[in-house]
Amino acid sequence: MAVNTTWVFVEEQDGKPAAISLELLTKARTFGGELGAILLGAGSEDLYAELGRYGAAKVYHLTPDERLPTAAAAAAIAELVGTHEPDLLLFGLTSTDRDVAGRLSARLGKPVISNAVEIGVDGDDVTVTNEIFGGAQLVDTVFRAGAPFIVVARPKSFPAEPGAGDGATPELIPVELPAVGQAGVAVVTGRHVEQQEGPQLEEAAIVVSAGRGLGSVDKLAVVEELAGLLGAAVGATRAIVDADWVPYSRQVGQTGKTVKPDVYIACGLSGAMQHLVGMKDSKMIIAINKDEEAPIFGVCDLGIVGDVHKVLPKLVEALKAR
Repeated sequence: MAVNTTWVFVEEQDGKPAAISLELLTKARTFGGELGAILLGAGSEDLYAELGRYGAAKVYHLTPDERLPTAAAAAAIAELVGTHEPDLLLFGLTSTDRDVAGRLSARLGKPVISNAVEIGVDGDDVTVTNEIFGGAQLVDTVFRAGAPFIVVARPKSFPAEPGAGDGATPELIPVELPAVGQAGVAVVTGRHVEQQEGPQLEEAAIVVSAGRGLGSVDKLAVVEELAGLLGAAVGATRAIVDADWVPYSRQVGQTGKTVKPDVYIACGLSGAMQHLVGMKDSKMIIAINKDEEAPIFGVCDLGIVGDVHKVLPKLVEALKAR
């Protein structure tokens, strides 16, 4: 049994497909066979066309209402699986994706392999690669439970690249969200969109991240100034997020966001394993820390052993003088 049909779960965000879903569609094209997208969102002609450019031949469209949609979405997908029998279901490591994948796993009685950084198909075998010990070790796991195989992948594990040509407009298949009893009674009473200046953290070419070594929240100003001069996004460790110095949306790491910029500047952070998982694949890592034994120096390309409060102002000064 080869993988004849792959479905990718797509959450609509701000009228566009979530970035992780485009990465998964790109990866899924390499498996061959039919590629479908399960879209959760309002939908639009532009959005459908975008999914077609990334290889989706069919779009199963789930339109949410005021209810929290994940329980009903899982029930709808389970019914689709029973009818169409896809071989492989791909989800991203986001809150919505994980919720739907977990509920779907329970409905189908099939296991989920999560935190995937690679997915391989070889004849009848689907192999998922995971990182453990902060990425120091890779583990390959092969499904033995039979299709459909459910995989949850980490962001930035695969590039997001449109297919050759403009891509055909996919076949649109509306899917009704079923009633799911008490699991579907919660409703969304309000939404809050955080205002943010500068590039998005996950998409930025340069990220300047701050750690607890800065000492206090008022010291963040020089980090933000440096980021502004470089056109960079500002990241943070879990420690300073927990200390309420910055919002959670800036957290990089295992329980935050995964970034893969061209340049990652680590300012006053030690490089705990939890943080390294989210940024170690950056193309160039520059670390500033006064502790020469800090773990961050084990992964960086350029290390500066020095007081971040002296190094950063000099760097800002040099950039302003250019």
